[in-house]
Amino acid sequence: MNIFNKYADYYDLLYKDKDYAAETNYIEQLIEKYLPDAKSILDMGCGTGTHDFFLVEKGYHVTGIDNSEANIKKALGKFSTFNSKSSNLNFEKGNICNIRLNQTFDVVISLFHVMSYQNTNDALKSAFRTAKLHLKQGGLFIFDFWYGPAVLTDRPEVRIKSAEDEAIKVIRIAEPEIFPNENIVEVNYQVIIKDKVTDKVSEVRETHRMRYLFKPEIDDMLAEIGFTPINCTEWMTNRAPGFDTWNVCFVTRASTE
Repeated sequence: MNIFNKYADYYDLLYKDKDYAAETNYIEQLIEKYLPDAKSILDMGCGTGTHDFFLVEKGYHVTGIDNSEANIKKALGKFSTFNSKSSNLNFEKGNICNIRLNQTFDVVISLFHVMSYQNTNDALKSAFRTAKLHLKQGGLFIFDFWYGPAVLTDRPEVRIKSAEDEAIKVIRIAEPEIFPNENIVEVNYQVIIKDKVTDKVSEVRETHRMRYLFKPEIDDMLAEIGFTPINCTEWMTNRAPGFDTWNVCFVTRASTE
């Protein structure tokens, strides 16, 4: 079972404080800087689709793909109430390591650490290859990931987050365990859900394996697939990555050969 199939029920509530509008503006700035004529975007690992709705509002044609049936169902549920430019938006269920849509795009994005969910070199290269095969010559591939030097310096720790709406209250406990010889952090999630009407309490447990990455290994893999790196900076700030930079954004261009 995909790890997000149960988690998806509470995903949007837990991340209701996430500034999707600002993140979309940031992606738009990168696109305008490096490929200003871009019109079409493929979002690999789109989750419940929130970035995609903002991108469509900005005038892009967007296709979102995700391997979680529950995430796609959530995205389509939002889509059913989305009236503006609905013909410019599409969602597909599929694994980013092997899906083939038989079309190309100006830009491929993969946000919120989707690349760090690719735990092996084979999986990461397969995801990069999917991006390359779906890009027009000279197209952009923009993705973020957990940055190894920061993960090893500012070690992951237990975090507790709560959120609620009119129906439920959710408490999420994240307990990480680091495996330095594998470049992996296992995040063990315990999600406690209380129904406000019935006072019934339920629980979901999931383990997310996250790979932290280093710039030289990414450079080598991208070059092997046929990408030329353009920029590597801290997500949203454009600072040079450092020991305090957990989230790094990579911009690369598909070869024109």
